[in-house]
Amino acid sequence: MYLISAVFSVVVGSWSAVNSAPYAAVVMDARTGKIYHSRNADTRLHPASLTKMMTLYVAFQAIEQNEISLDSYVTVSRNASSEPPSKLWLKRGQKIQLRYLIRAASVKSANDAATAIGEAISGSEAAFAKRMTQTARAMGMNRTTFKNAHGLTRSGHLSTARDMTLLGRHMIYDYPQYYNLFSRRSANAKIRQVNNTNRKFLAAYKGADGIKTGYTRAAGFNLVASAERGGERIIATMFGGSSTAARNNRVAKLLDMGFKRAPSTAKLQRPSLPPYNENQNEHKGKTVHLMTAVKRSLRPKVRPFALQTTLPEPLIASTLEKQVQPEDILIALQAATSNAVTVQLTETTYTSGMAAVSPRARPHRMSFVAEPVKEQQTETVARRLISGSRTWAINVGEFDSRLQAERVLLRMALAEMSTLDGANRTVKTRSTGYDALFTGLTRDSADLVCRRLHAQQLSCYLIAPS
Repeated sequence: MYLISAVFSVVVGSWSAVNSAPYAAVVMDARTGKIYHSRNADTRLHPASLTKMMTLYVAFQAIEQNEISLDSYVTVSRNASSEPPSKLWLKRGQKIQLRYLIRAASVKSANDAATAIGEAISGSEAAFAKRMTQTARAMGMNRTTFKNAHGLTRSGHLSTARDMTLLGRHMIYDYPQYYNLFSRRSANAKIRQVNNTNRKFLAAYKGADGIKTGYTRAAGFNLVASAERGGERIIATMFGGSSTAARNNRVAKLLDMGFKRAPSTAKLQRPSLPPYNENQNEHKGKTVHLMTAVKRSLRPKVRPFALQTTLPEPLIASTLEKQVQPEDILIALQAATSNAVTVQLTETTYTSGMAAVSPRARPHRMSFVAEPVKEQQTETVARRLISGSRTWAINVGEFDSRLQAERVLLRMALAEMSTLDGANRTVKTRSTGYDALFTGLTRDSADLVCRRLHAQQLSCYLIAPS
């Protein structure tokens, strides 16, 4: 073991000596957070596009907190459209759904998409960068400061190998329903099909399923990689590679070392979920806090005697004062329906012997008189939707076929009968696949289902009433 460590240190040292950008590395057991190897782990360096991990993390957080939805349309600003490549080539004023921006930022590492995400959530790039930094502090990323959403070199925009490893761990365990984005070799970004910047490493290393690449001249070639083998999961982070090939080769060695040192079994210790940082900026709608209690009750002023008038008769009579009569029912029905028919019945006498007698012909004295009724004025009452209204929905995944989506919905409905009682199973067809939805839920029941599914590491996100 000591020989392996010594050889590894010599190799790393000789390799970093010829590298143009500062070298840093961390190897972590994702299950426990234990560090197996570190080199310049706390040195503040340029993270490049590793930044987009935090951009996406905050986006996932905003989606789960119903700040925004995957189907929300984002209007591309001039600032976002003017970002240098790599980019999706968005145009100023263009409207595009958030889900496609997320795909472009995570898979292609598109700078314009990352900026558009930040502006859509926080109103401006500066406000979003501030929120990114606040979220980083809540995670324990104490040596990280963000100045933008894409990671291009800017004064003060710095992070460390240790901090980025912590962020990668949070990405895996905090939002597992979105983590599959980072393992996609390509993705439909609406405007075009985009390829993963990390596809070569994903294809070459057994068990690799993410996470994010980065490159600028100041940063070198960076990578936060994660791989899972036989229940063991290792995260390796590297700053300062001299090329894509050299970076991938180094990270592969780092992961190999992690799997050699990691125990075959370990108790999963999930990272603590950072607190939700609600937007506080002038670009978003104001939150109105309602006071439901008053400090003192104000007595109404006595009405002047000269203005007193006869009180109108009550609209609803007390049942204690007046018994409901048959003619009252007829009048009520007449008022509630148009072209109502008033039935005039002659008084008849009931005797005990009637029960055994055959029905007689209708008396001639019984008549039906149709009386026109004036059209009643209708009043439209607008009610505000509350959390108890069954207008919420949840999305449990996107599938390649309708049959797959229907099978998943059926399995979940059977497994969650207590929480999904009364919900409707719906398959929504999209150009990219088929969305499996449960509709007709209350806010509380939808939130409960998603939390139960997330605990099982299954995909689920809320869809607010439109």
